Amino acid sequence: MKILVLLSGGVDSSTCLALAVNKYGNENVVALSSYYGQKHTKELESARKIANYYKVELIEMNLAKIFAYSDCSLLSHSDKDIPQGTYDEQLKNSDSEVISTYVPFRNGLFLSTAASIALSKNCDIIYYGAHSDDVAGNAYPDCSFEFNESMNLAIWLGSGKKVKIEAPFVGLHKSDIVKKGLELNLPYELTWSCYEGEEYSCGKCATCIDREKAFLINNSVDPLVKIREAK
Repeated sequence: MKILVLLSGGVDSSTCLALAVNKYGNENVVALSSYYGQKHTKELESARKIANYYKVELIEMNLAKIFAYSDCSLLSHSDKDIPQGTYDEQLKNSDSEVISTYVPFRNGLFLSTAASIALSKNCDIIYYGAHSDDVAGNAYPDCSFEFNESMNLAIWLGSGKKVKIEAPFVGLHKSDIVKKGLELNLPYELTWSCYEGEEYSCGKCATCIDREKAFLINNSVDPLVKIREAK
């Protein structure tokens, strides 16, 4: 059994990788990381660190041209500022059904790309880190249970019934993911989630807020907060 893990370098995907390595062994795990035109590459740098830590093969893809027409605030060609505050606050103040950091159908593209590579690398399963907090209020519709089930069926059929998707956290909260990662002794100090690409995490964007809260719920402190406060 070989596993292909979508690895962005953030909390969710890194915990997915740790879970896969713990269950199947690092010799049976391949990681896939994608540059999609984001304003900074700190998550990609973290993906390399995590893959190196777990001694797994890392494949890197450049998918930036596909998102060239999007005005998502995360993308380097967008003139939008990356918003601060929680996802709930952003949705309340948005004229759209999704938030400005939603990269259009990103997970769909990543999973489709992963399916092709999985077939070529003889991988049976694709892991990715979608979870229930990201789909709350339809903030990121390509993280939902329904999306996961539909993509799983499409990839299963389209791969000749050779590859399937598993989203082990799709019904869980970020705090549940962090709990699992702490149990697995995942080096979260190597990960990066912040939407800003500065030296330290900002603590103000939605993903920083969610991440730091998830550690606090587990009676722990995000190691990136410790690094920021020690500066």
